[in-house]
Amino acid sequence: MRNDVRERREAAGLSQAALGAALGVSRQTVNSLETGRYDPSLPLAFTIARYFGAPIEEIFDAE
Repeated sequence: MRNDVRERREAAGLSQAALGAALGVSRQTVNSLETGRYDPSLPLAFTIARYFGAPIEEIFDAE
């Protein structure tokens, strides 16, 4: 699943660790999301979308 978590995180000036802390996940989870090795659960996808103030469809694309 394609996503633009990295772009949004970098635009916000956050490290992976800082975003992970804000989302309640590890830095490794953020890294895995950004590199496409891990697709988030639906609750985590909603949390990410809420954090960035965007609809899920803008952040995640099933391609």
